[in-house]
Amino acid sequence: MRLEVDRERCVGAGMCVLTAPEVFGQDEEDGRVRLLDPEPDGIGEAVQLCPAAAITARD
Repeated sequence: MRLEVDRERCVGAGMCVLTAPEVFGQDEEDGRVRLLDPEPDGIGEAVQLCPAAAITARD
C-alpha cells in the first residue's frame, strides 16, 4: 500500500498522528500532515479517521 496526503485539504486535526505516529507527523508551522513513511503496513484506520479525507491509500 502507498499513501498520499493532500496538505491543502488537511485541517490539522492530528487523528493520523495519534493513530500512526511512525507514519505521520504534523508541520510545526501550520499543523498540517507530513508523511513520514509513504509505504507503511496496515494503516487503513488512519485513512478512515481523517476528518478532511486528506489521506489516500493506493495499492
